Amino acid sequence: MRFQDLLAYKKGFEVAMEIFEVTKSFPKEEKYSLTDQIRRSSRSVTVKISEAYRKREYPKYFHSKLTDADAENSETQGWLEYAFACKYITQETFDYLTEKSKEVGKLINYMILNPEKFGSKSGN
Repeated sequence: MRFQDLLAYKKGFEVAMEIFEVTKSFPKEEKYSLTDQIRRSSRSVTVKISEAYRKREYPKYFHSKLTDADAENSETQGWLEYAFACKYITQETFDYLTEKSKEVGKLINYMILNPEKFGSKSGN
């Protein structure tokens, strides 16, 4: 299996691309702050998942990279709150992207709790 075939990766990639599209309409003054931050954190989720998968033979590394992916996912949710509070996104967009991000978090958590299903040893 390729890391691109992992459900957490696929869903995370979808969220990152949807965030990319939404942030195109953010004000120019946010380019080097909110826009860059939310794009960076949302993209980092899948990058960390891919790193974890490539190092799955090393349980501690696998676990560490997946917890990093989860942290980046949580950061993305925080930036979504700011985007909503600043009225850059609607309630509907906020709810939709937040729910999709939560789903990614659940998938990452499943990987953390079931490392053997992804080719990693279960011991840390």
